[in-house]
Amino acid sequence: MVNIVKTSSVVGIKAYEVSVETDVVNSLPAMAIVGLPDTSVTEARDRVKSAIKNSGYTFPSRKIVVNLAPADLKKAGTSFDLPIAIGILIEEEVLNSEQVKDYAFIGELSLDGSIRPVPGVLPLVLGLKDAGIKNVIVPKSNAKEAALNGVVNVYGAEHLTDVVNHFTEQPITQTIIDVEKYLAEQNEINYVYDFKDVKGQRKAKRALEIAAAGGHNILMVGSPGSGKTLMAKCFASILPPLELEEALELTKIYSICGLLSADEPLMTKRPFRVVHHTASANGIIGGGSTPKPGEITLANRGVLFLDEMVEFPRQVLEVLRQPLEDGEIVISRAKHSIKYPANFMLLGAMNPCPCGFLGDKEKQCTCTDFMINRYNSKLSGPLLDRIDIQIDVPRLTPAELLASNENEEDSQTIRQRVIKARKIQIERYKNENILTNSELTSDLIKKYCPLDEKSRELLKIAIVKFQLSGRKYDRVIKLARTIADLDGSENITQLHLTQALQYKMDKETTEV
Repeated sequence: MVNIVKTSSVVGIKAYEVSVETDVVNSLPAMAIVGLPDTSVTEARDRVKSAIKNSGYTFPSRKIVVNLAPADLKKAGTSFDLPIAIGILIEEEVLNSEQVKDYAFIGELSLDGSIRPVPGVLPLVLGLKDAGIKNVIVPKSNAKEAALNGVVNVYGAEHLTDVVNHFTEQPITQTIIDVEKYLAEQNEINYVYDFKDVKGQRKAKRALEIAAAGGHNILMVGSPGSGKTLMAKCFASILPPLELEEALELTKIYSICGLLSADEPLMTKRPFRVVHHTASANGIIGGGSTPKPGEITLANRGVLFLDEMVEFPRQVLEVLRQPLEDGEIVISRAKHSIKYPANFMLLGAMNPCPCGFLGDKEKQCTCTDFMINRYNSKLSGPLLDRIDIQIDVPRLTPAELLASNENEEDSQTIRQRVIKARKIQIERYKNENILTNSELTSDLIKKYCPLDEKSRELLKIAIVKFQLSGRKYDRVIKLARTIADLDGSENITQLHLTQALQYKMDKETTEV
């Protein structure tokens, strides 16, 4: 008789229900696993056999056939060990199908029967929730993470015997986590870098504050030693706390990549990913024979920092264009396509020229026009169009360097203004499935960013003077909307638009 045990499998960041069908037939002792298993699933034959025997149970001396249905869905990973073992134990009448029909099982087995943690438990459990499963048994190390789903009852087991005893003798204690309370407790984070340690650079600090408030992309251009990298590191300290929806989405991504710890099952801090200019295009966007998330997905709802941005190969920079526009990346393969979220803020830093001193008041540039043009040509027009704020960061004067830090704002003060602006946006867009001004579409711009006649006249002049493209026009308005939110203004005024134009066109003449 064929018995069925439930589990799930991840494709991208979504999980689908998988039925582990087990049958024992009269034939020479063997074990066959079918249903598009990869090598790690196929090797479960030996792990499961040893785990069952070393746990004190008998293993069938006949042929075992295990089918992972649906058979056309690729199965990867070691999380199928436990459900396969449960199916075999049902065949051996240690358990019965009626006992486990409302349960699903996830976990890797050691040869001694211990249950090891596996990556991707949260999306696996969420997939089971969508399939209507009410109970799931997972490795104890993954129990807190699995309990974040909020609906499915989660039981953490350390050994195969614990799972059997759960149905026969001693039930496992359910793992329960109050997700909202846990997230609120983790909101206070101490950062190594603070804006109070950055002297001067008021305009750059203001630009970074606007970027954090609205989720905008920003590029800082300045001479070596002007403080670009330090301010980029301080940027993490003014980012607002994660909303619950964002935290769960981010946790799913990091769970699949195996980057979560048992003690910290929920991502409570916005990611700040620093990428070296030797990174490949696949490392940035994701991919591989078995597609995995790249840096832009790991930076989802956070920041991707590209220091010395023009040192990246142009083809690597160009792959950022589509995800910067759409907030997601689609990785296509011959048999399937996988969609990963990539709603991140791009934070770039670069020198103005190869020697780094173009426009510097203290040191003369030694580059030719050809060298400068070739250097800057790595940043294409379409890519720059997608960067909302372009800010020049000059080197500090001797007086500024010698000045005290006492009058500098700390990150906590700036962060409170950012949080206030974000709350305004969350309330405004609560019915639009977006969280920040940077996510506004053209239709939503018309709805939430009305302009008076004077503002329209100002923009008309700017369109002609700066040759604004349609995309750049939209981004100027979105930037102005964020500036207005920081000022607590319900409407966008000429002042907000003027500031937005200055930040967007900082490398060009901004007199309108």
